[in-house]
Amino acid sequence: MNAKVSKSRVARRGPSAQRDPERTRAAILAAATQEFTAKGLSGARVDTIAKRAGINKRMLYHYFGDKEGLYLAVLEATYAAIRTAEVGLNLRDLGPVDGMRKLVLFTWQYFIDHPEFLSLLSSENMLRADYLKRSKRIRHLHAPLVGMISELLERGVKEKAFRSGIDPIDLYITIASLGFFYMSNRFTLSTIFGKDLGTPERLETRGRHIVEVVLAYLAPRN
Repeated sequence: MNAKVSKSRVARRGPSAQRDPERTRAAILAAATQEFTAKGLSGARVDTIAKRAGINKRMLYHYFGDKEGLYLAVLEATYAAIRTAEVGLNLRDLGPVDGMRKLVLFTWQYFIDHPEFLSLLSSENMLRADYLKRSKRIRHLHAPLVGMISELLERGVKEKAFRSGIDPIDLYITIASLGFFYMSNRFTLSTIFGKDLGTPERLETRGRHIVEVVLAYLAPRN
């Protein structure tokens, strides 16, 4: 009778009672992203991350080794998210000008929607990319982006919509910097110039401005 009860309890618990490795890892990364965004690497607490993720520290160390390993995993996941989203834009289905406009506006909106992305990048730059240099994935993650921009540029040159000789990496740095600087410094800039640069209207205007600057730079020269 006891054996039957025991088996019944196991059956009722089933797979749901077993830890889901992917879900656990995702929960830890989400909690760690919040903690590292708010406090940086040095200020982040493993105890806080574990508590927020609903696991014990031993489980965290099992998945990521230590706090530095977790921090690197957060950086990689952060980059992977935006790179995956860029691939999903399907820019090959658009003309070069429309494709470039879509990429620029996507990048700008991503910065608006993901302040944690800007915060983590700023923190890692302060560390001189010490941890990112240890990543074995980071260059592979960025290869599709460079290829996507290169293809847009090539098609634009063939259709005489873009001038030749544009380096895709330099172009992306320009696209990103036009949005990154604005979002990272909007509070100080708002104070300096006496205008709230974070209103929806201002953000929309800035997005159009970035598109116009990039397309004007790409336009053929007489």
